[in-house]
Amino acid sequence: MDYLVTILVLLVFLQTRIMDLRRAVYCLSAQSAIIALSCIAIGLGTGNIEHGLIPAVLTILVKVIFIPGAVLKIIGELKNEREVVSDINTNSSTVAAALFLVLGYAIVGRVMPDAGAKDVISASILMIMTGLSLMVLRKRAVMQIVGLITLENGIYLLGLLLTRGLPLVVELGVFLDVLIAVVVLVILTGRMRLSFMTTDTSIMKKLKG
Repeated sequence: MDYLVTILVLLVFLQTRIMDLRRAVYCLSAQSAIIALSCIAIGLGTGNIEHGLIPAVLTILVKVIFIPGAVLKIIGELKNEREVVSDINTNSSTVAAALFLVLGYAIVGRVMPDAGAKDVISASILMIMTGLSLMVLRKRAVMQIVGLITLENGIYLLGLLLTRGLPLVVELGVFLDVLIAVVVLVILTGRMRLSFMTTDTSIMKKLKG
C-alpha cells in the first residue's frame, strides 16, 4: 500500500505541471487505476475482498475507461489541446500541492494521532485540495473535469479507508452520481466547443448582460 500511495502522490504532483489536455487525461486515468489497486489492497487488508474488488472493477470501468475515453474524444476535436495560459503558473500550483500535503499530515497528526494509515489519509487530503484547486484555477473545461474526478477520487479513497469498505449500495450510488455529473459536463463541454470553438470557460463571461 505504501508504494501505491507514493505513486499516487507523484501523479497528483504531476497533474499540477501538465498543461497538455491529452496528457492530463492520461494522468487522471493512471491515478484512477492506482485508486482501483488501493481498493483491492484495502479489501485484502480488512479480510473482505468483495468490498475491495467491486469498487475496483467499477473504478476501472467508469474512471479508467469510460470517462477518459469520452473526454479524449472531445479533445480530439479541439484545435488547441493545451491549457490556456493563466496568471497561476505551474510552479505555484506545485508549491500549493506541497503545502496541501503538509497540511494533510498536520491535520491527521492533530485530529487522528493514533491513525494507522496516516500516509493514505494525507494523500487523500492532497487529492481533494489539488482537485479543488484545478477546478477553480484552470480555465479549460477539460481540466476542470480532471479536477472534479481527482477531488472525487480523494473523497472516495478517504471514505473507503475510514469505513473499512463502503456498503455496496453506497458504492453504486457514488459511482452513479459521479457518472451522471461527468456525462452532463462532457455534454456541456461539447456544446461549448460547437458554439464557441473552444472549451475556455472564461469566454462565458462575455455572455453577461
